[in-house]
Amino acid sequence: MSKHTGTTTNGTTVSEISDQAAPIPAVDPRLLVREQGFAGYLGEFKRKLRSGDLGSIPVVLGLILIATIFQLITGDFLTAGNLSNITLYIAGPGLISVGIVFVLLLGEIDLSLGSVAGVSAALSAVLSIQHGLNEWLAMVLAVLAALLIGALHGFFFAKIGVPAFVVTLAGLLGWSGLQGAVMGNTGTLNNIPNGVIANLDNYFFADVAAAYGLAAVGVAGYLVAALLGARSRRQAGLPARPVGEIVLRAVVLAVVAFGAAYTLNQDRGLPLALVVFLGVVVVTDFVLRRTSYGRKVFAVGGGVEAARRAGINVARVRISVFMISAGLAAVGGLFIASQAGFADKQLGSGNVLMNSIAAAVIGGTSLFGGRGKTWSALLGMLVIQSIVTGLDLQGISQSVQYMITGAVLLAAVVLDSVSRRTQKSSGRG
Repeated sequence: MSKHTGTTTNGTTVSEISDQAAPIPAVDPRLLVREQGFAGYLGEFKRKLRSGDLGSIPVVLGLILIATIFQLITGDFLTAGNLSNITLYIAGPGLISVGIVFVLLLGEIDLSLGSVAGVSAALSAVLSIQHGLNEWLAMVLAVLAALLIGALHGFFFAKIGVPAFVVTLAGLLGWSGLQGAVMGNTGTLNNIPNGVIANLDNYFFADVAAAYGLAAVGVAGYLVAALLGARSRRQAGLPARPVGEIVLRAVVLAVVAFGAAYTLNQDRGLPLALVVFLGVVVVTDFVLRRTSYGRKVFAVGGGVEAARRAGINVARVRISVFMISAGLAAVGGLFIASQAGFADKQLGSGNVLMNSIAAAVIGGTSLFGGRGKTWSALLGMLVIQSIVTGLDLQGISQSVQYMITGAVLLAAVVLDSVSRRTQKSSGRG
């Protein structure tokens, strides 16, 4: 602001008034952190640690610790074959877990998804095997049926006001019964040899270029998106990551991605199941973080009344979320049927639902709503399946595996609760 000399009636100069009226620009603390270099980032990390904002750090450290322990004990955990098998095992439950992330973001729960996965696989198998329907069409109809189931759950919850716990518990029982009715006296239907469902879990891209190409696309996509996002934020006058930090993150991602690609190529190649799972995670992450619909989901999970006053159609968001979770459960059920080699009356039962819920929570999605990412499903499933696989290599019984998985889930929930309490006490909750 320009200065002008002169005197007012009370003796204050015009230049002094001009200086006093000049606004002091607010400085975003994130800009100060980045200007301070490594020391700034270290201080920011300590601040986040004190406030309970841990992010994915505990999960990543847990994965490293699990892999190290089982490798030292068994000597076979980090072999290419074992790691490749882990990527196959996580696909089906992982897809279900992605849907659970959406529900948890609302602060709700869906107990029916294991049964929805089972009835979808049963419906697809009966239509394609017993009635000769095209396998692709049978799969589409199974997913559409699951979407209708999700809409029904959402309607009773959002419009009638029945608690989601009750609605989906009824669904768990009801759809499990329908699954048995659809299968009829057959009990078990084997997948069509070399059919679509059979190949979901058994198809590998054997050419080494496939795995390396996917790694390159992933790293390049992240780098371009991060650079464009930073430029947009700078143009809008918002704090943005410096180019050096973005490049460093891309380098770390490249090490992980190309290391995974190299490992997979030492075995059978890039699994189709992993490609589909990663694709779903990336797409749903984009929907949640980069679209108005995703912001509405977070808003409803953060506070229903505030979201309603902001003009958000809360009922529509809730119904759509339950449809998404049921649709992803159907796809997950098809992958589970592919891995098992058949569809039967028990598919989707047992620990499928519990592992899927546990994966979302262990990966960092809050049970209290409003906080989480679909990447939580990937990280959490890696933790659970790594534990299960390591214990299998040791010949540990399934009962012990359940107890250990339960303990890990409890630890994740306790960490989430403590984190929320710490953030509230530090004024960030």
